[in-house]
This record gives sequence, C-alpha cells and structure tokens, in this order.
Amino acid sequence: MHVLIVEDEKKMAELLKKGLEEENHSVSVAFDGREALAMAEELEYDAIVLDLMLPGIDGFEVARRLRKGGNKTPILVLTARDTVPDVVKGLDIGADDYMTKPFSFEEFLARLRSVSRRGSVPRPTLLQVADLVLNPATHEATRAGEEISLSRTEFRLLEFLMRRAGRVVPRNTIVHSVWDSNDDVEENTLDAFISLLRNKVDRDHKVKLIQTVRGTGYTIRDTTKAS
Repeated sequence: MHVLIVEDEKKMAELLKKGLEEENHSVSVAFDGREALAMAEELEYDAIVLDLMLPGIDGFEVARRLRKGGNKTPILVLTARDTVPDVVKGLDIGADDYMTKPFSFEEFLARLRSVSRRGSVPRPTLLQVADLVLNPATHEATRAGEEISLSRTEFRLLEFLMRRAGRVVPRNTIVHSVWDSNDDVEENTLDAFISLLRNKVDRDHKVKLIQTVRGTGYTIRDTTKAS
C-alpha cells in the first residue's frame, strides 16, 4: 500500500512513516496543506493520513479541495481535534474515517486497512507483466515461475512500475514516490536500483521488460505485444 502522510509535526510524521514501512508499506510525507495537494495531484496513493491542524491550508480545506477536484483516495483523519463538531465536519467534507490522538498504532493500522479497501479504483490482487508476477500482499515476485528475491526498496520500485505498466514514468516522479521527498537520494540512486532490478528480473530472459526512455524515465512493458 502506498500511503501519503500529511502531518506538520515532524516527529509524529517520522514515527508514522517508520511504523508503516515496518509493515512493508510505501510512504510519502507532506508537512503542509499545499504540499499535500500537489503530491496528491501528481501521484496515486492508496490512502491519505491527514492531520487537520496544518500551516497555511488546514486539513479540512485539503480534504474539501481533494473531493471537489474528483480525487477519491480514501482519507483517514488523524488529529488532536476531538470535538463532535470537528468529527462531523471532517466526515461531511469527505474523510472516510476520523481518529484522534493519542492513539493505538494497532487500531490505526486496522482503520487504515479498512479505509484503503474503500478505494474508488479496484486494484488487482496480483500484478503481472508478461511472465513477471508480483503479489503486493505477500511481497513475493516470480518470473516464469521462478522466485525473485527483492529488497524492500527493490520491491517498492518494481511495484510502482508494474502498477503503471506500459506508461513512461518520469524519473522525478519515481524518486518522489519510492524514496519520499524527504529522503536524501543521490542523483544516480534510481539508476543503481534499476540496474539491480534488471539483473534480477531480466538478466536470464530473452525478453527484457524494464525499458529506459532516454531523457524522461523508465517503463516496464511486455515488448512482445504489438504497439
């Protein structure tokens, strides 16, 4: 699951990010409302965890603008604002669930799983490109029936590309999504991980699935199919 955390308290944001990544989720973080809106417009997320007390544009307005713009990504509000009017307002403007701080992380995970199942676009249980198959739930990948051993980052990168199979994904979009804008990513880090993936996914196969689009980014596609 790819989650966008919108939280201006950096310590809380890092705790949520660390906890979700330990559960094998991909996480991006926005520290204010404007950044959250820009990221939600640029990338696809399975769920958004939204604080309400944000600098500039508050969480209520973020949720309102997302829904007005047609973005139906499930939203879990996570906030210290616990009055009934706040809860009612949050749900009325489009949040799927409302949770107050302090909170149990186990309950948070359960609620996040619940709202993510309400996503507007059904996601396949398995992702497949040619004979490459990836199971996001079990973190297993195979090609031609042979298991592929992947690190957490390799898996996130491959999943990101496979969810966009056939589409050319710009380099900065990949980096922003897979590593999060707050990570210190070297210029050649993406190229290095693409090389690692190619070594595991394509090396022993005649058909090469991971393609470079020079000057733009990368794509994964079945090159045996007619264009």
